[in-house]
Amino acid sequence: MREIKKVLICGAGMMGQGLAQVFSACEGLNVTVHNRRERDIFGPIRQNLEQLRDKGIITDAEIDSRLSRIKFTTDMESDEVKNADLVVECVAEEMELKQDLFATLEEICREDCIFATNTSVMSPTEISAKVNHKERVIGTHFWNPAHLIPLVEVVKTAYTSDEVVESTMAVLEKVDKKPVLCKKDVPGFIANRMQHALWREAISIVEQGIADAKTVDDAVKYSFGLRLPQLGPMENADMVGLQLTYNIHDYILKYLEDSHEPSPIIKEHLAQGKEGFKSGEGFQSWTPEAIEKSKRDLNEYLIKMIYGV
Repeated sequence: MREIKKVLICGAGMMGQGLAQVFSACEGLNVTVHNRRERDIFGPIRQNLEQLRDKGIITDAEIDSRLSRIKFTTDMESDEVKNADLVVECVAEEMELKQDLFATLEEICREDCIFATNTSVMSPTEISAKVNHKERVIGTHFWNPAHLIPLVEVVKTAYTSDEVVESTMAVLEKVDKKPVLCKKDVPGFIANRMQHALWREAISIVEQGIADAKTVDDAVKYSFGLRLPQLGPMENADMVGLQLTYNIHDYILKYLEDSHEPSPIIKEHLAQGKEGFKSGEGFQSWTPEAIEKSKRDLNEYLIKMIYGV
């Protein structure tokens, strides 16, 4: 198993900044963020760290220490790129862009450098198409906000070596993440498949006029959503008993939404310019203040859940 000490993040957007913060939390790691254009990454990272400081989780000294372990560069030929032990790409969700990036990096980085893609939906196997040493490529799907949510889905491609899997899992555990192994490269990996199965049913309930959007959200938040952090679906099935689970499924599954296309109601909203937070209206209406409150409340909730403060 390889020891990872130097991490390169490609892409300085929201996820790239979040990952830089994640890896900088470990004293034994040095992090470099590469972006094609100059961009301020330190301001947003400091803001996130100060939120943790204000909760008493870290100190000002720790903030300075973490930031000191992060570098930024626009130079793809820099020593930080050439000597990276692990690359995590956080560029746009465009297949050719990701493929070309790894093909370029293969000409620059060491042969034993691990190439990880942070894609949330695309096939890591397909992303590795232009790489000669495909055994080095692996999926690492971090969840937003990356600096708070523990889960990272580690996705094994058709070619990924066991050593790359072990080394990737080990460094993620080192930075206090919860890596889970997706043994097959399938669309949506593990968690997104379950999340969007729920979304499909939730949107269908609104579309059919069974309940409005806020009621659907409230039904989740104040029932099974409360226990999900402690009680997952498989354990829950065992808890209530597989006979009861079978009986319920035997009755209800035929009534659940099973469409294979996006809901028509989403298409209607998009045609009307309703894009959610971006436009101020989606399934619900959102003022700038409500949007900011939703984002702030999410971070506050996650900090409380993870750190207990």
